[in-house]
Amino acid sequence: MRLRVTDVCKEQRTMQIGTKKLRVPACVRRSTILGFRLPGASCEKARRDAEKGFSLIEVVLALVVLLVALLGVFLAFTWAIIYNAGNNSRSQALAIMQQQVEKMRSGKFTPTVIDSALSGGVQPVKTVILPNNNRFRVNIVVDDDPFAAGVQVDNTTTVKEVTVAVSLDRPTPGWQASVPAVVILRRVRAN
Repeated sequence: MRLRVTDVCKEQRTMQIGTKKLRVPACVRRSTILGFRLPGASCEKARRDAEKGFSLIEVVLALVVLLVALLGVFLAFTWAIIYNAGNNSRSQALAIMQQQVEKMRSGKFTPTVIDSALSGGVQPVKTVILPNNNRFRVNIVVDDDPFAAGVQVDNTTTVKEVTVAVSLDRPTPGWQASVPAVVILRRVRAN
């Protein structure tokens, strides 16, 4: 059986069940007509139920809860982006440091020839600019006597200690500023 509403007024409406048309109060449901009645059904209660909805306070509270949740998600994404950018900068610094260390290791250090890169003292700071415009400072210190305090310059020694430190030129706030990539290597005079 299909239920169709053909005429609706405030207090009564006409319903068609099968081929019969019935005039019933507006609050009467199909279940009442088919033989069972819902408890507490009255026209006044049906009208009140139809007017129910969310109040302004409920909507505002729901929005506040939603905004707090979204703020937490936003902060988590921000932290992840900053942390990953720091890891990228750190890996770039390590690559630059590896290049500098390989240059120091490939330099000649024999009794007759000492490469200029291995001359003792503090070398001038180099600035390396990568294709993504990240700038890194490279500090190289060659100590001719690693067993004495301070940086010694003596080309007759047989051991050199080379310290290579790479850091961001303009670090962003956070751990990137306080953690440069540093390696210390020792070279022994070859035969």
